[in-house]
Amino acid sequence: MSPTQSPQPPRFLGHSVAHTTITGARAVHYFDDIEHHYNERPKDSRPPEDLASIATMRRDPLTNDWISVAPQRNQRAHLPSEDACPLCPQTSSNPSEIPGPFDVAVFDNRSPSFGPAADVAPDLGAPSFGDETNAVGRCEVVVFSPDHRGSFSSLGRSRIETVIAAWTQRTEELKSLPGVKTVFPFENRGEDIGVTLHHPHGQIYSYPFIPPRTSQLLASSQQHGAGFFQEYLDFEVASERTLWRGDHFSAFVPFGARWPIEFILMPHRNVGDFTGLSDEERVELSEALPQLIGAVDRLYESETGYIAAWYQAPSGFSGDEFRFHFRLTSPRRSENKMKLLAGSETAMGAFILDVRPEEQARRLSEVL
Repeated sequence: MSPTQSPQPPRFLGHSVAHTTITGARAVHYFDDIEHHYNERPKDSRPPEDLASIATMRRDPLTNDWISVAPQRNQRAHLPSEDACPLCPQTSSNPSEIPGPFDVAVFDNRSPSFGPAADVAPDLGAPSFGDETNAVGRCEVVVFSPDHRGSFSSLGRSRIETVIAAWTQRTEELKSLPGVKTVFPFENRGEDIGVTLHHPHGQIYSYPFIPPRTSQLLASSQQHGAGFFQEYLDFEVASERTLWRGDHFSAFVPFGARWPIEFILMPHRNVGDFTGLSDEERVELSEALPQLIGAVDRLYESETGYIAAWYQAPSGFSGDEFRFHFRLTSPRRSENKMKLLAGSETAMGAFILDVRPEEQARRLSEVL
């Protein structure tokens, strides 16, 4: 089946979109590159199946953090061969997760850490000992391309715009669900990071609470007062650690970097999440991302594993209180060495950095 120009399907930010279901009564959302759409979506060829029940989560009385307990994740596919990849288009010989051809596809994870129920807000209540409840929410897989090989930085401008449209539409829908407090798109890449599928993809976690990292950022903003994120951005981009500056975004290695490779990309105005971006900002974002992530790819001869994270304002908070931004981190500290979290980092959360942030910025700038 090949893409075609007619008839006109529903569109989002100029992209053709389609929604259907796959086995296990899970949703799949198709986002087509802006220049075309697919005429039809084939049905899932696999038989119906009942998937594992919803995960649970427990509150740690010592920290007040919620921990999801999801034993079904032990059944995930682990580094399958290309002809058995669950993220490639479904064929007669490969009963993958995505029926037929596509450009970008988003589907409900078959082994979610949260959800799939997300239509009822959990009653988290006041902290006490033994707190446990269903881990409502949603976990989705975002497949960047039908091609098994490649990386985000090599997708091309048009495809990256499609991925941004997918992140935006899913953020809009997921944050409207009463059981969701925080929507978190991210990409894990590389076996060193713990990735179990090589196919270029990311995920979206929709938490039924505000996770610890977001809570810390909110606390810093609230403690400082109005204008915190703008003053922070002004401080960072005035330094030698600036990597890239556009009309709408700037990228920099943070003053307080924790990892051997780390940078932040932040908009110049207060935006809470993907849905608040203008057309011009989305275009510039599609230009900046492949340049910056491509620089990480060029640091070494072999692939560098990383975590690419999108921090978005939780429900009930505006861009004035929490500014949307992107942070990429990698534990790779040389061609053949990785930073492993030791006692201070793991037990106390007190990081020790082996390379000055200014040196990180110099190395990344050389390959931008």
